[in-house]
Amino acid sequence: MLRYLTSGESHGKCMLTILDGMPAGLFVDKSIIDIELARRMTGHGRGKRMKIESDRIKILSGLRKSKTIGSPIAMMINNIDQSIDELPVVLEPRPGHADLSGALKYDFRDIRNVLERASARETVSRVSIGAIAKILLAEFGIKIVSYITVIGNIEARVADLDISQIAKITEKSPVRCADPGASSLMCKEIDKAEEAGDTLGGIFEVMVHGVPPGLGSYTQWDKRIDGKLAKAIMSIHAVKGVSFGIGFEAARRRGSAVHDEIFYTKSKGFFRKANNAGGIEGGMTNGENIVIQAVMKPISTLRKPLASVNIKTKEKILATVERSDVCAVPAAGVIGEAAAAIEIANAMIEKFGGDSVKEMRRNYEGYMEQIKKF
Repeated sequence: MLRYLTSGESHGKCMLTILDGMPAGLFVDKSIIDIELARRMTGHGRGKRMKIESDRIKILSGLRKSKTIGSPIAMMINNIDQSIDELPVVLEPRPGHADLSGALKYDFRDIRNVLERASARETVSRVSIGAIAKILLAEFGIKIVSYITVIGNIEARVADLDISQIAKITEKSPVRCADPGASSLMCKEIDKAEEAGDTLGGIFEVMVHGVPPGLGSYTQWDKRIDGKLAKAIMSIHAVKGVSFGIGFEAARRRGSAVHDEIFYTKSKGFFRKANNAGGIEGGMTNGENIVIQAVMKPISTLRKPLASVNIKTKEKILATVERSDVCAVPAAGVIGEAAAAIEIANAMIEKFGGDSVKEMRRNYEGYMEQIKKF
């Protein structure tokens, strides 16, 4: 079973991660992790912090000659801005942020203690873990992409593209959108928000291709794969809602227009012509693409801040302004890929054995052969 801990503050010395449970024998190309970290920093609407940082991974343990050896993997990413001890006291909590609740919970008289750890800077650690999880999943032909469907009031038309086409188009889009026309309009919408001193949220989708049927279980509530994925995606900063397949649209349709009919041919085996379920039925993967949607609210830090209260004087005042983004939905999609990759990798290890990649592959191949003969 995979488990991990992250540590570090936004303006501290570094971000640290310990990943435990990765099978032995996996070749880890460090450059792949650096590429994922770079993808997290891109997107029209990102703030000045992204121009300062140049994230590079340092693997401190758990690998020998670039291969996992079954022991915990320790990773570190240095922060360029390490000014945490020199930064001023913060007394004006930002609406929509962890500031006030965190100060009340931990009895802080300086909100700086909250925002340093509550910052989305923490997600560099999860992207690093997700990169290793993606490397493992690639051994079994599993691919993951993300794409933006909504920013502000601009909605993209998601064409009927396969995962390779989506990846090719989104990597060239400044907002990671598979609809070029909507991509241009989204950039303009972000520019308008920046001029107004405001921020924008949106919706991103994560698609996982090549997942075998049977990951997860219906036997206990905490074994359901959609529950685990939803928890992972909801834990991403500013995400306020998660759905699968057609999501909330299912509430507006009758059952006959929601459930995916089952077909069979000798060459394909069991399959579905539609994927309204988003690849998950009864808490288990069904072999179709997993499709996850996530709603991200606008960033809480506004250049033209909202009303707040000074926690020391209790006087009405404007909220503090920190260095931040105008829109980070494209980056959230990349983080969503990592979150999904970790959970799918964990489910693969759970089902197929996780001591070594060789053992996993042998068990996986036997299971897939079993399915063919069903």
